[in-house]
Order: sequence, then structure tokens, then C-alpha cells
Amino acid sequence: MNTRTWRKLGRIFDAEFASCHPKMLSHAANPLPVLIENDIYRVYFGCRDEHNRSSVGIVDIDIVRRDIVQRYDRPVFEYGPAGSFYADGVSVGNTYTAGDVTYMLFMGWQNSPLTHWRGDIGRLIVHDDLSLGLDSETPLLGSDQTDPVSLSYPWVMRLSEGDFRMWYGSTVTWDAGNGEMLHVINQAVSADGSNWRRQGIAVPYDLGIAQAFSRPTVIGDYGSGYHMWFSYRSGSGQKYRIGYAYSEDGASWDLALEHSGVDVSPAGWDSDMIEYPYVLVHKDQEYMLYNGNGYGKSGFGIAVLE
Repeated sequence: MNTRTWRKLGRIFDAEFASCHPKMLSHAANPLPVLIENDIYRVYFGCRDEHNRSSVGIVDIDIVRRDIVQRYDRPVFEYGPAGSFYADGVSVGNTYTAGDVTYMLFMGWQNSPLTHWRGDIGRLIVHDDLSLGLDSETPLLGSDQTDPVSLSYPWVMRLSEGDFRMWYGSTVTWDAGNGEMLHVINQAVSADGSNWRRQGIAVPYDLGIAQAFSRPTVIGDYGSGYHMWFSYRSGSGQKYRIGYAYSEDGASWDLALEHSGVDVSPAGWDSDMIEYPYVLVHKDQEYMLYNGNGYGKSGFGIAVLE
């Protein structure tokens, strides 16, 4: 297995919002790019209000020139009403098409003063004009026997005709004995992209090394296997880093942190932590959008595979 080395090209969006919309005061977390035309992508991201509840903001970028084409001063989708499964935030995952509908998955947050925060997986419809609408007021995936505690950051990929696979976060326990949660990457399969059969853990974890995973992003080399990058914490006090796993078939994965090919910088906006990667292929070149310090408070940057 060869390390796929990423060359950082710098921060592309600083998350400083001139509009001061009340639901768009800080952060640009979990960047999710959708192609508009040529080299222009609309990047969806999580922005926050004064109570840290996240909505979905957007910015249009030229991914080759690394320029901001258009900023927008208000969210395109907001967190839900009290009592909803996304009442305290929306964190986007990725998009996929099933039938003639394009969907965007998200993690819906619930915070309670009496219990630990938790999440479920929901789904948005991406309209032709790239606006967003809620697919259902109930989660696409909620808690059950496989995922009894909390779910997070989903990623769906179609591996073949009639074979959709989802990778997502699932909490096993809030404290694995070292003060850090055990939050693993599970997987589910579907024939139609809507009805899912959960299969349990996908990526091996290692207590004290990699035990708090989030935001998987997957690409396939169509003949040479599948590559996954994700955020992880070790449980030893280190903040988020980006890790890597490899699979020949998309189902059985090997954890290979040493091959992630990207790390924190010596100084600057991504020197303390690096997390929430999104890997895409554009004109035969692989790019990674990612967050740095402050869980996206410092904006997002871009790297290119060498």
C-alpha cells in the first residue's frame, strides 16, 4: 500500500461572514462541493448561530484557481423546530442520486440540558437550482439495536448497479475508559438508496490510537480498490487528525493511519487540528477540502493529491 501524499494549497474560505445573519455567525464546517459548471463548485457547509446550532451555508468557488466566485449572506437550509431530530443543528455529509432524485445526507443534532448530545441521519432533496428541501421529518437512520446511542456524518456511494453503500459514525459509548468516546464507522447497504440494511462496523478501531471517528469520505479507483479518509481522535488528548483506510471491495476495510498523506501544518489556521475531509475527483485530479482549527471556525482549505 502506497501513501497518497496531499499537497496543501492553502485556505480557500475564511468563514468570516460580513452579513452577520443570526444563523450564520461563525464556522464553515464539513465542506461539501457540488459541481455547477466547468471548474465552479457550490460548497455547502455548516455555519453556526450564537448558541452553536448549525445551519447550511454556501459559497461558490473555482476549484482550479482556488478563488471565491460568490459569497452568500444567508443559510440555504436551517436547523429545525424544537422537538425535531435536527432541532440543534444540521451537519452535511455528501450527495448521491437514486432514481431521478439527488439527495444530500446530513447529521441532525439534538442537545438536551439533562442528557448527552446525540444525532440521527436525515436526508435533504437537492433541487435542480441546487436549493435544498427536507425529505422527511423523521430520520433516514435513527437509533436501533445496531446503533443504540448516536449516529453521525453519513457518506453514500453507489458501488454498482443496485448496490448502494453507506458509511457513517456510530457511538458505542461516551467514555471508553480513557475519557474519550468510542465512536466507530459503521456501514449499511441498500438496493434503492432509501431502504437500508445495517451491517455493523466497517473500519477497525484501536483504543488509544484511533477511537473517535467522524466524517468518512470515500473514492473508488475502479479496479484497484476503495480509499477512505476520515477524522479521528486517539483518546490520548490529541485533537482531530485525518486518517485513512483501504478496502478492496468497499465492505472490508484495513485501518492504515500512516498512509493518510496529510497532517497539521507547523503554524497557521490548520496547525492545531485537521478534520472533516471531503475528497473529490475533478478533471482526473483528486482534491481534498478540509477544516482546520476550531472544528471549522477557521474556515476550510484545499489540498491536491501528488
